[in-house]
This record gives sequence, structure tokens and C-alpha cells, in this order.
Amino acid sequence: MQKTPIQIAAVIFLVVGLAHLARLVFHFPVMIGGWVPPFWLNGVVGLLALALSFWLFKALRQ
Repeated sequence: MQKTPIQIAAVIFLVVGLAHLARLVFHFPVMIGGWVPPFWLNGVVGLLALALSFWLFKALRQ
């Protein structure tokens, strides 16, 4: 099994998760097609992305 695609996915999920949590902490304004997503949504998505990243990094060690 090649580990490179899993490593890339893990890093992408890590960056996305940290970006979502950064918006939650620093209150960056975001608008998607005229809709402003609530901050709690960034917390949920950020934690989910970080959990997926952790899971992928853990899978790489096995």
C-alpha cells in the first residue's frame, strides 16, 4: 500500500481543520453565495476535519 496519498489527505484535513478553528477563534468574516455560515458550524467542521486527520496519521503508523 502506498502511503503518500494517505499522507497528503492527512495534511489536507489538518490544514482545513486548523483553518476552520482559526475562523472560530479570530472571527474571520466568510460569505458563501450571500450566506454567512454560523461560527458553531466552523467548530463542528474543524473538529471533524482534525479527527479525520488524526485517524489518517494513526493509520499510517500501523
